[in-house]
This record gives sequence, C-alpha cells and structure tokens, in this order.
Amino acid sequence: MRIGVDGMGGDHAPGVVISGVVQAAREYNLDVVIVGPEDALQKELARHKSPPKNIQIVHASEVIGMDEMPVVSVRKKRDSSINVLVNLAKEGKVDAIFSAGNTGAMVCAATLGLRLLEGVERPGIAIIFRGLEGTAMIADVGANIVPKPKHLLQYAIMCDTYSRYILHKENPTIALLNVGEEETKGTEFVKEAHQLLSASKLNFIGNIEGRHIFDAKIDVIICDGFIGNAVLKVSEGIAEAFATLLRREMNKNIFRRAAGLLCLPAFKALKKDLDYSEYGGAPLLGVDGICIIGHGRSNAKAIKNAIRVSNEFAKNQVNQHIVEAIRIFDQTLPNGQR
Repeated sequence: MRIGVDGMGGDHAPGVVISGVVQAAREYNLDVVIVGPEDALQKELARHKSPPKNIQIVHASEVIGMDEMPVVSVRKKRDSSINVLVNLAKEGKVDAIFSAGNTGAMVCAATLGLRLLEGVERPGIAIIFRGLEGTAMIADVGANIVPKPKHLLQYAIMCDTYSRYILHKENPTIALLNVGEEETKGTEFVKEAHQLLSASKLNFIGNIEGRHIFDAKIDVIICDGFIGNAVLKVSEGIAEAFATLLRREMNKNIFRRAAGLLCLPAFKALKKDLDYSEYGGAPLLGVDGICIIGHGRSNAKAIKNAIRVSNEFAKNQVNQHIVEAIRIFDQTLPNGQR
C-alpha cells in the first residue's frame, strides 16, 4: 500500500508532517510518498535519525497557501503539492492521499482530478468525533454549501457505508440536523431531505436538534456543508474556551490549584477522549479515489493516524461498497426520481 502525503499542508508544515510520516512509516507496513519542495522535505527528513527507507519524496515546486482562493489557486498553481498529489492518485502511483492544507483547494483538486464515484452527484466531507456514547460522524462540513435534498441522502448512504466498514457499526443510526425534532420543522429543503431519508432503507431515526449532537446515541448526523462547517467551528471554539476558563478558575488560588492536581488524571483522560488527532482526518466521500483531509493544526500524531485511516479505507474497499450501495438504492427509485 502506498499513501501520498502533502508535505506542505498545514499550519506547521513541513516539520510536523515529516514527523508524522516517519512515525507512520515505522509503525505501519506501507510506503509513504511525500510531495513538496524536495530540498525543504529532505532537510526536515534528515533531522530524524535513520529515517525509514519506505519513505519517498516527489518534488512539487509550488505551494497553495491556507488563505488562497481554492479554484483560482488550483488552476494557476499546476505544480503545487496538492495538484501533484492528486495527479499521483489519478495515475495510480499511490493508493490514497492526505493533506492538512487548504481544504477548499483539496476538495477542488480532488473533484476535478479524480472525478466522482459512479452515481454520486456531490462529494461531502465527513468528520469523526467523540460523543458521550462513542464515535459518530457529521457530513457535510464544508464541501457543498448549497446542496440538493438528494445530496444529503447520498451523504447518509456514504456515511452508513463508512461506519460499517471503518468504524465497524453493524446498523448505524442516522439523523438529520434540524431546528426541531418534528418532521414538519425546518425549511422546504430539509423537509424534502427528511422524506427521502424516511423512504430509504437506512436506519433513519428522524430529526435531531443541535443540543443533542454530542449527548444522543446517533452514529451519523446529516446536514448541508454551511451548517456543518458552522457546527464544526463552534464546537472547536467551545472546547478551547472551556479549557481556557478551566485553567483561569484553577489558577485563582492555591486551593483550586491543589484540587486541579488531584483531578489531573481525569482531565488527561477527557482530553484523550476529545482529541481530534486520534481520528487523523476527515474522509472526502464521493470522489473516485481515497482522499483524507486533515485539520490545519494537525500535529504529528494526527498525521500518523490520518495515514493509518487512509490505509484502512483502501484495504476495506470503501469506495466499491459506496458505489454498490448507491446503485442498489437508485434501482429502487421511480424513473422520474433517478
């Protein structure tokens, strides 16, 4: 198995990317191809004692910045690390690709370069997070901000498949994010999506409100990319604010600091449960290839786990299962709805 990695993707590239790649290459039985300016990558790789021989560097002379316009930068910077990475996948030189760089550029390049799976109309980004009842998925979180109801249905089908083959859930529960639990709530778009999901053979349990995202036992939560991205960013902000407020209160006096030390094991366990780096990255579902997108602040651990997830995606042939699931569903639709 060969995994392609954007060596220049992320806020702390290429240093943490190389560190994560080295860890993955040592721990997992696979080859890793790092893409980016060869001199810079070789320099970082040389910092590691006896780097694994199953690491290869492919040169790319350009880099797409985190703040650049996705479509424009993908078209103009043909030799960027993201474009070269996607081309490697397109040519079959790597089995999966990962980048913690510009998310929009990665979605654009992968969609244009790899195209979409048979039957899929729009790709979607699915994040995996830890709730009170275990791991769950939310899709879409930014790939498609103006979807059609059928796109949400396809996200549900793809997440159902991913949950079965990667998260090992036999019959994933699926809910639609809405302003109320009643099926009459929400916009016409959401109501139509609810009807499609209800008519499917998926384990759809209805609408879910935002306050139940983390406390309900739901495996997959479906929404449009605009709402999903807002949920993602708000969740990150709340987690950071909570940590800051907790530290502030604990440091107010010596008694609180002492109490904080006693609770330190519990705090560490909680941090591990909520640590995004445990899950590596978010799959871009629907493209005709394996594409994992990482957080811009990904550390070496997140990079390593993203490479692991990419490998699992390929080994379990998730895309083939997605195509089959969508094909079976489409065959059940009346001709006018296909």
